[in-house]
Amino acid sequence: MSDFTPTEASTDSTGRLRRLVSGPFASALLGGLVVGLLGWIAIAAGWIESDSQDSVPETALSPAAPLATSASENGEGGDLSVNEIYEGAAAGVAFIRVSSSGQAAPDPLNPFEDPQPGQAATGSGFLVDEDGRIVTNAHVVDGADEIEVTLGEDGETYDAELLGADLSTDVAVLEVEADADRLEPLTLGDSTAVEVGDPVVAIGNPFGLDHTATAGIVSAIQREIRGPDGFTIRDAIQIDAPINPGNSGGPLLDSSGHVIGINSQIQSPSGGNVGIGFAVPIGTGNEVARQLIETGQVQHAFLGISGADLTPEIADVVNLERDSGALVQSVEPGSPADEAGIEAGEAAVTIDGGQIRVGGDLIVAVDGGEVDDMAGVIEAIQSKEPGDDIELTVFRDGEERTVTVELTARPGQEDEGGG
Repeated sequence: MSDFTPTEASTDSTGRLRRLVSGPFASALLGGLVVGLLGWIAIAAGWIESDSQDSVPETALSPAAPLATSASENGEGGDLSVNEIYEGAAAGVAFIRVSSSGQAAPDPLNPFEDPQPGQAATGSGFLVDEDGRIVTNAHVVDGADEIEVTLGEDGETYDAELLGADLSTDVAVLEVEADADRLEPLTLGDSTAVEVGDPVVAIGNPFGLDHTATAGIVSAIQREIRGPDGFTIRDAIQIDAPINPGNSGGPLLDSSGHVIGINSQIQSPSGGNVGIGFAVPIGTGNEVARQLIETGQVQHAFLGISGADLTPEIADVVNLERDSGALVQSVEPGSPADEAGIEAGEAAVTIDGGQIRVGGDLIVAVDGGEVDDMAGVIEAIQSKEPGDDIELTVFRDGEERTVTVELTARPGQEDEGGG
């Protein structure tokens, strides 16, 4: 079985991102990956972003000169060569070195050796405004005592301040004090416009080899990956452009030289690149970075269930009257769902070698709108904030009933000012 692994350097990787765990309760705790089993999904439905992930302007966090002219201006459809994209973006890509005096605890996300005290970690990032702010992956800087950033191909190094990090989306923002002529922010693109087959370029520091460019295409869109804390990151961009340990946090650029993603993970049985990489969409990165800059934290709505898609095939096997919706697989004790009386399945049924729990609530509508699967539940929670109410229509014992749930902040966020 292959693993999803962060792409920072081997001496400081924050761990191995396992494929979906077998137990549905464990998937509630660890977040979720979408996997196929007659359309079956087991994913931490409530443990998702409350942000609107892919609504992003075509400029960076503050105005920045575009890397390339528009299609109408250059007469070439906006397509640049790999060299042109690199030349336009390289000065805005950061080489990040992180040191920590403490011993990192063994981390299940780590596909490499655990970092030792005093070892330096490396990763990538990119400038997003003229105030010296740099976006990277949260797992690159997690636990850092000191952060150094090298900008430009001539290698000038600066001490960086961590403005904030969000492990749930794997996004962090750093800030450096540098002369204005040293800051060349990149322009953010629109990750909602990305299509399979689009050419892409990744720039970063794999294995510490600074300013390395690799190219490929978008292999798939709307993938589900997991952040370092196990929560689901939606709408990830899958690419075949080679990325490796040290690429984490670097920019994924489209054919116009605009950032459409933050390179974050690889799927690999060995820890090396096998042509399947994933980038956090810049729509997510932009919104999370904005909140981190403004408040130093990001709040995510929390429901506290894991679930599985109900398909006609599964409904037939377990003799359900409905053939679509979200089957509640587990309910986190003390969560909003638990407090509202949402019930999880108790009987385990094996279908094509995989288990699904039945006998619990089947969610068929959210806020009055029908949902056919867990994706519908996820999207509804994603649009909420901690403290909001959500109305779930559930099918239980042959009857429909409506349950109102007050969402809270994800566990661990309450002490940071969450709802």
